[in-house]
Amino acid sequence: MAKLIPCSFVFILSSSILVMTNDGSVFSDGLSTRSRWIVDERGHRVKLACANWPSHLQPVVAEGLHKQPMDSISERIRFMGFNCVRFTWPLELMTNDTLAFHVTVTQSFQRYRLFQELDGIRRHNPSILHLPLFNAFEAVVSSMGRYGVMVILDNHKTVPGWCCGNHDPDAFFGDPEFDPNLWILGLKKMAASFRNVKNVIGMSLRNELRGPKEYPHVWYKYMQQGAEAVHASNPNVLVILSGINFDTDLSFLEHLPVHVSFKSKLVFELHWYSFSDGRGSWRSHNLNDFCAKILGKVRNNGGFLLEKGFPLFLSEFGTNQGGGDGDGNRYMNCMLGWAAEKDVDWAIWALAGDYYLRQGKRGLVETYGMLNPNWHHIHNSTFLRRISVIQPPYKGPGVSHNQHNRIFHPLTGFCVVRNSRKRRSELTLGPCGRHEPWSYNGHIGTLVMKDHRSVLCLEGDVTGGRRVKLGKKCSKIERVSASKMHLSFKTRLGSSLCLDVDSMNNVVANPCKCLSKDASCDPTSQWFKIL
Repeated sequence: MAKLIPCSFVFILSSSILVMTNDGSVFSDGLSTRSRWIVDERGHRVKLACANWPSHLQPVVAEGLHKQPMDSISERIRFMGFNCVRFTWPLELMTNDTLAFHVTVTQSFQRYRLFQELDGIRRHNPSILHLPLFNAFEAVVSSMGRYGVMVILDNHKTVPGWCCGNHDPDAFFGDPEFDPNLWILGLKKMAASFRNVKNVIGMSLRNELRGPKEYPHVWYKYMQQGAEAVHASNPNVLVILSGINFDTDLSFLEHLPVHVSFKSKLVFELHWYSFSDGRGSWRSHNLNDFCAKILGKVRNNGGFLLEKGFPLFLSEFGTNQGGGDGDGNRYMNCMLGWAAEKDVDWAIWALAGDYYLRQGKRGLVETYGMLNPNWHHIHNSTFLRRISVIQPPYKGPGVSHNQHNRIFHPLTGFCVVRNSRKRRSELTLGPCGRHEPWSYNGHIGTLVMKDHRSVLCLEGDVTGGRRVKLGKKCSKIERVSASKMHLSFKTRLGSSLCLDVDSMNNVVANPCKCLSKDASCDPTSQWFKIL
């Protein structure tokens, strides 16, 4: 099929996302949880749509400050539709007072011979040059607060540097560089330090626990202690617990819950990348079958928590935005369908355009980054449009519920809408913010569009390659294939066709493809998720 042509679009900062004043006073008592939802003081849902901003590598300064003023980056975060940041930090920032309070930003960059990067900070952020590292960290949090950006403080690792490997010395509790008592002390100090900072709404206790010692009983012991320590030091913040196996596994919670003295602040987090399921797996299996299999795995490894009434924060996901990652491209279509359907809270990896110093290399470009290496321009506007669909909340307390369905096309990030006024019966792809009055009846299999003038349904009386229209002759729509994202119907002659999208983003009917077994073809132009 020809490459899909992206429609033009405008970023819309939904009023449901703009939930904070500049000083964060809306959250004077912090956020809390109600069943699987994160809510504000009024009991209204606040959906976390975040980006990860790394600050845990050498030289322990938020990345990108050599390229842009911190306020420009904070403003850019909001422009892209994100309402929060998962802001990473190394444990030593709280347990090594010399590093935190006696090493300045200038001294830290000089230590790593990052003189060119230091010159960039001198141009763009001169106010932090002589600040101790912890105070520079505070300054970035304050900058985000000025632009209404909520902050989750994520303890990413112990010693500053890149993360993560199975045999890292700080992979799990008890490893040489992971003293649980020192970790709890660091959590306490960080929580207390931001107790009165209104835009700090959560703390993630530890990133990607892993390694040969990752026993669940040890996890329970220390994660419960860490959670209690954070809550005692700062009862305003959400307390976010990650799983084991690089934070892909919370399955042990199915039968043994966490026991803490507080309930309305507890959130769990999960990570999911294409390589979480084995490198090359998404290309070596039929995509419908594999997507269904992995969605089952995600449910068993942590998705069940939504059913048990706990918020689940997908705190890391992403892919190479250059488009060359075959596994990542396939995984992203499956993941977006799931995230839209479940309406989960999430954080994309990553905001970063590049790094000061990563694994011994200066200026390494972040291929998963939302921003270009100049830290101003958007890396991939098509990718941003696709994830913008999952930025606003669709469900939950206080959300203005639209009683109609949306028909979401994960590959493009658009939804099925009517064409221009001249051809209102024809269907095309357009912004998902357009509230088309779709109604799907799964029992009888009809897709009906109701407005004040008429009741029309999707007509399947077409031949392959022809545009699908609205009319009076309703076709029975079935969700076929293991992914349940093919929308199939019968023609007058009895053959089966599926909804598809042509090179101009028109909705057409074509023979259903790649339903099972075949790993060589890509079915995603025919993938639609009824939300």
